[in-house]
Amino acid sequence: MEVIYNFLEIILPFDFMQYAFMKNAFLAIILVSPIFAILGTMIVNNKMAFFSDALGHSALTGIALGMLLGISNMNISMILFAIIFAILLNLVKNRTSYGADTIISVFSSIAIALGLAILAQSGSFNKYSSYLIGDILSISTTEILYLTIAFVLVFIFWSKLFNKLNAVSINPMLAKSKGINVKLIDNIFAIVIAIMVMISIRWIGILLINSIMILPAASSRNIAKNMRSYHGFSIIFALFSGILGLIISYYTNIPTGPMIVIILGIIYFITFGMKKLVNK
Repeated sequence: MEVIYNFLEIILPFDFMQYAFMKNAFLAIILVSPIFAILGTMIVNNKMAFFSDALGHSALTGIALGMLLGISNMNISMILFAIIFAILLNLVKNRTSYGADTIISVFSSIAIALGLAILAQSGSFNKYSSYLIGDILSISTTEILYLTIAFVLVFIFWSKLFNKLNAVSINPMLAKSKGINVKLIDNIFAIVIAIMVMISIRWIGILLINSIMILPAASSRNIAKNMRSYHGFSIIFALFSGILGLIISYYTNIPTGPMIVIILGIIYFITFGMKKLVNK
């Protein structure tokens, strides 16, 4: 890790790179941004934006249940609850005639209300209120290693299952006729999103996690002409906003998460304005 730190100081000769917490935050952004960018493209394609938002809200319930069950590592309780939440939500969504957005809203509302009720009743809400905004500057070297493992696993997952995921997003019935297990693929994708959201929630925040996952893909969709450029622009936007947001937040004392989302919002409206020009 020391070698990586020294390399960062050479390529980024900013005064803040002398601090270990800034180096860790920079590495975290480099790892998280591409993951969220590529997952976000499929979330946008599948019209699942509310799904990732609901997962973020469910983090409070995962924390609350972990506290009740005496689980010391909140990441474990959040991930376990998020996986159950995602699978159950998919199950109900596929067995009802209501729109997906209605089912997701029902689950999201119940999850956040239940989490708030349990934490408030136990007097522990203030202890975990930092999860609402997040703090990427608090990430440790050990957590960077976990993120690196997640980075590798997600890209392996993406390279192996992208064609099936894309087929399911375009036409589930056609994908099923081609022998693709649509429900299994749908559940696997939901679980991957759930795990990544819960791993990152403490650094990005419950209120912002969905924005950081959706906005790069939404911006890219405005100007992309094919799937390759769709993914490429999404990753570029995510990395650019993440790095710039970190730098600006250091000099302005604005929290990093909100600053990243503000930059992503600006990028979205710029690409939205470019949309007609690109499509001519």
